Amino acid sequence: MNKLFLFLFFLGCMANAQHQDKVDFIRGTVSIDPSPEEKKINGFVKYEFEVLKDVDSVFLDAKNMSFENIILDDESVKSSASDNMLTIFNKFKAGSTHKLEIEYYAQPKQTVYFSGWNDSIRGNEQIWTQGQGKYTSHWLPSFDDMEEKVEFDLTISTKNDFVVVANGEYVYTSTTRNSEIDEWHFDMLEPMSSYLLAFVVGNYDKQELKSKSGIPIENYYYPKDSLKAEPTFRHTKRIFDFLEEEIGFPYPWQNYKQIPVHDFLYAGMENTTATIFSDGYVIDSTAFVDKNYVNVNAHELAHQWFGNLVTEKDGNHHWLHEGFATYYAQLAEKEIFGEDHYYWKLFNSLKQLEDGVARGEGQALTDPKASSLIFYEKGAWVLYMLRKQVGDTAFQKGIQSYLDKYKFKNVTIPDFLREMESASGQNLAGFRQDWLDNTSIPLEVAKKQLRQDCKSLEALFSMEKELQEAQSDDIDYEKYWNATNSEYFRKHLLENYEGSFLFDGLKKAFQSNSILVRQAMLNGAPSSDFLPKEYLLSLINEDSYLTIEMALFQLWQGYPEDRAKYLDATKDIVGLPNKNVRLLWLTLAMLSENYNSPQTKAYFEELSSYTNPEYGFEIRQGAFFYLKEAFGLNDESLTSLVKATEHHAWQFKKFARDLLKELLKDSDYKTRLEKLSKQLNSEESRYLKTQLNKE
Repeated sequence: MNKLFLFLFFLGCMANAQHQDKVDFIRGTVSIDPSPEEKKINGFVKYEFEVLKDVDSVFLDAKNMSFENIILDDESVKSSASDNMLTIFNKFKAGSTHKLEIEYYAQPKQTVYFSGWNDSIRGNEQIWTQGQGKYTSHWLPSFDDMEEKVEFDLTISTKNDFVVVANGEYVYTSTTRNSEIDEWHFDMLEPMSSYLLAFVVGNYDKQELKSKSGIPIENYYYPKDSLKAEPTFRHTKRIFDFLEEEIGFPYPWQNYKQIPVHDFLYAGMENTTATIFSDGYVIDSTAFVDKNYVNVNAHELAHQWFGNLVTEKDGNHHWLHEGFATYYAQLAEKEIFGEDHYYWKLFNSLKQLEDGVARGEGQALTDPKASSLIFYEKGAWVLYMLRKQVGDTAFQKGIQSYLDKYKFKNVTIPDFLREMESASGQNLAGFRQDWLDNTSIPLEVAKKQLRQDCKSLEALFSMEKELQEAQSDDIDYEKYWNATNSEYFRKHLLENYEGSFLFDGLKKAFQSNSILVRQAMLNGAPSSDFLPKEYLLSLINEDSYLTIEMALFQLWQGYPEDRAKYLDATKDIVGLPNKNVRLLWLTLAMLSENYNSPQTKAYFEELSSYTNPEYGFEIRQGAFFYLKEAFGLNDESLTSLVKATEHHAWQFKKFARDLLKELLKDSDYKTRLEKLSKQLNSEESRYLKTQLNKE
């Protein structure tokens, strides 16, 4: 009997999947009450929908949820829930409209992240979401299919001392439960795919701007980072105004917000009106030259048109999201940093694509399993070359027509190409074959275009041709150095040809007013040599944390007689958000004989403390590296490492697991880890125990 029921239920779900297009969900009113200590979501949603054709059930995607009440048109209704889906049974007639109310709770294992609630540090608590491309159904009964677009309004409950940011326009805050809980209400005016739903809870202040067209822009930051707000969000208004003008289609939503969060999975995510991004991009002015938010800022904003306003039908058309956002972000950088920056970025991505093809890793843009390099960088190249083929006027006309025709709808690659053909009067079948369907890339055509557009790249290609014809590296590099003032060309020359460029290239680089060129001087120097001491001493005062880090290490290694002097000069520098200078400084201070010996224990404790979860995973990863290479891990760091093997960010989890496996090869570490496995709970020690069981 149970097997028969499950079989019939499965058939019902299959039927639902086939006939869900006969129902149009129009509006969703959502209330979320998170319980962060339990990592639980208590929720309520009311959907309004219209039946397009007769059906006997409707369904919503709902991952591992429990349902308290399900009400259809003010009455109880028959329903069934699996691990992945909620199905509502009823005789729904074509043309009828309905209201569906669902009260539920969920304990999501992904998509909603609770950070800082179980430690002793107050002020670091956050809740944030990451739903791309079909994961919102882990915290809200919704629609994994991107083709179901709904106007969502959100209400998020939290304790009084927290700020909430979510999709749409903030309406008001109401206070409940003995004045201890605030309910933050947000209103969306237009429909969107549910993977773009998002909210953030945390401690924030904000910077308020307004675009030239009158759109409110809110940039959030931690209260302690008030002095970092300007450099972090530098050029935001300029980027916004530029994209509206360049795209030629008004920003399609009510407002725009940007919110940094701790240990975000990616650089940023373009949730409708509310970009969430990694707080690793929250920087001071010195860090701006080394790691700024400009590209991510522009990329996620461009997605508000390309991805959010017009949304791919499915993964076969993913280029329409990422290639477009990458292309328009590059144009924004061109506006801010200049043409040379733009064309050298295209050149560097072309080299990556060329290397991928050489390794047999070339892929078509129409392949839904293509890599990020293809969707992002090859995608941007396609738009660059398409614009060259059809011309600026036709290109912009086609973009505007495409956005207007498919706004708040779903699109395919043929949809876009038809608009470009109509705007240009050209048949683009050949272009599609060469650039989209081709697993390779028309390399010579691309280089020819770069040569025409960029004088410094023309100089590079001429130099490479001379090198090839000479069949040696005995050419006049100085001639090419003097042929252009491009800092990108000179950087490339130092990093790739410095071994043959020792005439007085180092002196020229040192005298340059370009930080990029001076960094290239540090990167390009042969490992067996050290730059002159006077060069390096001046570079530890550079307005660049990467330069300071490299110069300090070269001074410490190459000129050991004055190590105390170098360390004293840099002792108060923290560096980039990943604390690059501080982590190196602590390591070198401990390795320097007789340097401030009474503080050695404190230095080690500080370095070890940076492995703890209260710090971003980039800081933790750096601390683990230095400890492992120079000193070893104490019990505190070893515990942090074991816990990190279950971290939500895949790149850090992989690093932690690889390091743990390496440590287990050492008998002393293995004994300590065996003891530790008995002290931690099953969730924290799960991966460690699987590795110990393999021994």
